[in-house]
Amino acid sequence: MSVSDYLASGPWPAAVLAANKVSEANLAAARAQMGFSLAWHIVVACLGVGLPVLTLTAEWYGIRTGNPAHRLLARRWARAMGVLFAVGAVSGTILSFEMGLLWPGLMGKFGQVIGLPFALEGIAFFIEAIFLGIYLYAWDRLPPKRHLLTGLPIVVAGVASAFFVVCANAWMNQPRGFTLRGGKVVDVDPWAAMLNPASPPQTVHMILAAFMVASFLTAAVYAVALLRGRRDTYHKAGFYIPFTLGAVVTPFQIFVGDWAARFLADYQPAKLAAMEGVYTTGSHVPLTLGGIARDDALRYGLEIPNGLSLLVGYRPSTVVQGLDKVPRSQWPAVTGVHWAFDVMVSIGFFLLAMGAWLLLSWWRGRRTDSELLDQRGSRLFLWLSAVGGPASVIALESGWCVTELGRQPWIVWGVMSVRDAVNPAPGLMSGLWLVLVVYAAMTVATVYVLRRLAKDTAVPLAPQEGDVLSYPVV
Repeated sequence: MSVSDYLASGPWPAAVLAANKVSEANLAAARAQMGFSLAWHIVVACLGVGLPVLTLTAEWYGIRTGNPAHRLLARRWARAMGVLFAVGAVSGTILSFEMGLLWPGLMGKFGQVIGLPFALEGIAFFIEAIFLGIYLYAWDRLPPKRHLLTGLPIVVAGVASAFFVVCANAWMNQPRGFTLRGGKVVDVDPWAAMLNPASPPQTVHMILAAFMVASFLTAAVYAVALLRGRRDTYHKAGFYIPFTLGAVVTPFQIFVGDWAARFLADYQPAKLAAMEGVYTTGSHVPLTLGGIARDDALRYGLEIPNGLSLLVGYRPSTVVQGLDKVPRSQWPAVTGVHWAFDVMVSIGFFLLAMGAWLLLSWWRGRRTDSELLDQRGSRLFLWLSAVGGPASVIALESGWCVTELGRQPWIVWGVMSVRDAVNPAPGLMSGLWLVLVVYAAMTVATVYVLRRLAKDTAVPLAPQEGDVLSYPVV
């Protein structure tokens, strides 16, 4: 449906009908508002998926060993988890309104097709909210092991929420489950739409990314504390637990990322061509690191001969489709997509190397009866770990830039363009400024509350928690 058809189908104001075109400023404002909202929300959402796993791990280890340091960690992470859940609920609600207000062409036409994953995500959200309330309220009212079990539905519901939302985004990359007949959507199959070919690689890639971001970002906080000389059991556990989880997940993420990239070679070759800066279809295609798109070529990059053909089909003779098979009007922004992809992959391998360093230090420690923090180079490792937290967030944002910018100019791949989906009414720039103010206020408030929680007593006054209350945190 074009903008003209969409305008003709609704009772729009006369001024809008007279314009009959989407202004470039309005389109840019809508894209900027949606992009900024997603970029902000996705970090909180990842913490909402990964932090419950870290909290339950610390609590389980505290129950198993009786170490009050681990129980105190679980207490403090649980309080942060509650704050981030509330903030994520607010930012997620804003996004749900933006889907309808900014992109009525998409939701008006395809809402019945992609409504199922959003409905299921709402159910998962309420389950997570209910059990989060039980988990926080019942800490001093249930036996330790039973209380630990109340946290498991939080983990399951959080992962399910991420799965359902990413399924909706995967549908935008591989639209299924409907037929267009005379410009109208008929024969709707919501399950086929949700479980489209892009759902498996995208959902697994996103869920693993959520665990990585939550793990490395949390570990970075304690890495800074360790660098400042706080070498007690509490801070060591606060670093080792999340960093170990991130290190375990990272190799799997590398393999899943390779799976997702090869998936694009078959289902979205134009996106892969933009990611790798391939303009001409052919075999023996090199893998280019860096570079700038100029004159229909990727220049000034470092080329690895036959690299891309080998990655896609494991043979130098593998043919890789270039942008020459796509109309120029449908080309994504090659430089932006290519650099975002390179940044994501580079950080991924940096975090993989950090995990290997941790494994090597553990193996060396078993032989010399020492731990990582006592070994040579430990300060460098902690400095790099402190950098690894923000770096994981940059990788996350870069990955979403690849997903969204690489689909341009389509909002639904091959079916509807972004221009045809945007709200034609004027004034979207005002909404952008309002959203920026709201998110700035939310950022300041969230950081302030989390800092206060880190300084305050982590537990209420309860007799059975005397060991935790008396635990000295330097």
